[in-house]
Amino acid sequence: MISDIDCLKVGKPAPNFSATAVYDQEFLPIQLTEYLGKYVVLFFYPLDFTFVCPTEITAFSDQYERFKKINTEILGISVDSEYSHLAWLQTDRSAGGLGDLNYPLVSDLKKEISSSYNVLSDQGVALRGLFIIDKQGVIQHSVVNNLAFGRSVDETYRTLQAIQYVQSHPDEVCPADWQPGQKTLVPDPIKSKEYFTAI
Repeated sequence: MISDIDCLKVGKPAPNFSATAVYDQEFLPIQLTEYLGKYVVLFFYPLDFTFVCPTEITAFSDQYERFKKINTEILGISVDSEYSHLAWLQTDRSAGGLGDLNYPLVSDLKKEISSSYNVLSDQGVALRGLFIIDKQGVIQHSVVNNLAFGRSVDETYRTLQAIQYVQSHPDEVCPADWQPGQKTLVPDPIKSKEYFTAI
């Protein structure tokens, strides 16, 4: 029998979920399928009121407009309740809180979402999993960090741009560290030489 975890792969549909989120000091029902037609950066973090987590969460919020301009929404998820999320949002950044964020924080108190994305740790909290989901609801990128170190917002943004480029240019592929405006490759034994002879 194939489990949901077996189906969680890049190139496969992202598991849908319904949950309560906190945004703009309010509790909101949220479903992943509401975001079809947009790209989604979905990231998990271990717990509210911890130490590495606010650095990531606020960094994504501070750069939210960059993501929004390229048709992308951001969702943060942890196993905390919506009440814990709200209290953390109402805590000033200078005191280890979040302040106002530009995107929702989702409550996964029953740990069902973390389980469906295979990021629930043995300690019962989510590892630092990050998934880029395309406009059709398909996972195009995933990365999972252990608990003690954070992720790069800039690298997430760069990867997202590469995904969007190859989806709009299906005859091209992006080399390592590709940035918009740089050369791409044609995945063909002969045509690819144009890239390699130019570097």
